[in-house]
Amino acid sequence: MAVRVELSRILIHENSPQHVVELREADGERVLPIWIGLYEAAAIERRLMGQTPPRPQTHELLDNIIRQMGWQIDRIVITAFKAEKSKGGTFYARLVLSQEGRTLDIDSRPSDAIALGCAGNVPIFVEERVFEQVDRADTSELDNPPPEPDGDVGDSQ
Repeated sequence: MAVRVELSRILIHENSPQHVVELREADGERVLPIWIGLYEAAAIERRLMGQTPPRPQTHELLDNIIRQMGWQIDRIVITAFKAEKSKGGTFYARLVLSQEGRTLDIDSRPSDAIALGCAGNVPIFVEERVFEQVDRADTSELDNPPPEPDGDVGDSQ
């Protein structure tokens, strides 16, 4: 079962390559922190603030393509978490699109899905098992991500 969450905050650390998106359970108290990279953090912040770059950035480009092909983003679902001692863990997500009764379910990094969806207030869900997987993980590993990002630190490919 998926639990509705809200993007409660984005933490941008000026002296670190790692940043955090915090998802909070809509009708509860659980919080899910997801470590993300600088470009994804900047895209989420820019889109939340309604700032339009002079030329489309990657997330704006993909959003334009989705819309011009007649699709819409219905929801984002964080589907799994895999703990990894060397880098804390990796979250996995699905981006669900719809068009005239048809749906597409697309694998996505959570940060990219959130960056695409946040400008349009797309609902975000977390599978219950993800909360359980994070609870079972060694939280000290999650609190101390690696110092160097490698493209998928704390996020999914």
